[in-house]
Amino acid sequence: MLGKDLQILDYSALIAAVARHRVNTPRLEAGEPDAYWRAAALLDTIVLERPLPARNELYGYAVAVAYIEASGETVVASQQQWIQLIDDIRALRLTTYDIADRLRSWQTPSAT
Repeated sequence: MLGKDLQILDYSALIAAVARHRVNTPRLEAGEPDAYWRAAALLDTIVLERPLPARNELYGYAVAVAYIEASGETVVASQQQWIQLIDDIRALRLTTYDIADRLRSWQTPSAT
């Protein structure tokens, strides 16, 4: 998928993605973020900051799905849904909260 020799163009972008997803209070009026918000922060930062020379969208997708699943949650969406989400992120139409809401809406019924 991404190849064995994953090249990093900008380590600071990856560090920013990791630091951002670890924030416990991204909004003062919101409670502690869930796995979907944290995955959204990773996805958003990787897509927009482009730490790899290519395939940042695919890498962001893989990281987001892996994070959600490692957190014991689920996300099931078609390729077209993911493409639309990535396009919306690149076009700056979504906040991290919007991305998280979309990811949450893709939960399987048993995960709610």
